[in-house]
Amino acid sequence: MKETILAISGKPGLYRLISRGKANLIVEALDATKRRMPAFASDRVTSLADIAMYTDDEDMPLWKVLKNLGEKENGKQTEINYKKATNAELRAYFAEVLPTYDRDRVHDSDIKKLLQWYNILVSAGITDFEESLAPTEGDNVDDRE
Repeated sequence: MKETILAISGKPGLYRLISRGKANLIVEALDATKRRMPAFASDRVTSLADIAMYTDDEDMPLWKVLKNLGEKENGKQTEINYKKATNAELRAYFAEVLPTYDRDRVHDSDIKKLLQWYNILVSAGITDFEESLAPTEGDNVDDRE
């Protein structure tokens, strides 16, 4: 089974699924703290494999967008400082990564979140996004009801 990377609504950063309990998931932060904590059924937990970005054609899975970003950055942290960049700079940079992104439905905050997640993943040593994040048959994080 492939590694499952999760985003939890209301909690910053990304998490790795460690185990499943009866009414919760045990997750570990991907940052330097490696802090473990429970994620309960009331938390909105989403696997990165289930997220897609809006494009002019059909939605593109997040792992493909991250793969494009990794190719642009040669597997290193982003060259742009997403915290200080203007909205125009963010959009111009993102247009290099995903030229067909839907400019009406992809917000500046979405681009910042993507760049933040990419940097977290690279810092955690996850650079093969196709292998690490692409969904496989039977992967389903939300089957804990």
